[in-house]
Amino acid sequence: MSKLWDVPCIFICENNGYGMGTSVDRASASTEYYTRGDYIPGIWVDGMDVLAVREATRFAIDYCTSGKGPLVMETFTYRYSGHSMSDPGTSYRTREEIQEVRQTRDPLTSFKEKILNVGLVTADEIKKMESEIRKEVDEAVKIARSDKEIPLNELTTDIYACNLEKEIRNTTPFKPLVHSSLGSAVNI
Repeated sequence: MSKLWDVPCIFICENNGYGMGTSVDRASASTEYYTRGDYIPGIWVDGMDVLAVREATRFAIDYCTSGKGPLVMETFTYRYSGHSMSDPGTSYRTREEIQEVRQTRDPLTSFKEKILNVGLVTADEIKKMESEIRKEVDEAVKIARSDKEIPLNELTTDIYACNLEKEIRNTTPFKPLVHSSLGSAVNI
């Protein structure tokens, strides 16, 4: 439908190389997911490269907002851990593989090296930023852990940056919610 109506929509497929308990090669005959759309074009991007993702996203936005319709963007990335407690992620790959990816393809480390090498920042500036970020995250975690569960009437808060609809779909089509930014979220 998105192609039929040329909806300006970017479908992102985050391909981390593994499904629940197995590699994508063992679970799929075609692992080039960006090529699967019969009518929707797709692009592939290295999801471990911050700048490549930024540029692919710019391209995708320009493509979709120019009236060409939807696009599939497959971001090839890597997950360092399993999907859940029942999937530690070590039965279908080795610890050495995980460590190698961390050392050679980690997006944060790679980006840090790039901006250091071209002289956009100094090592001291990065240390300062990391310290400020760590402090901000630690404070947010402290607040989250001490905060109580939000009440039901706040579940519809901050869903959209610019809410255009008064009502939000609820658990059934017969009980929509009023967006809380327009008053309290109540069943109608």
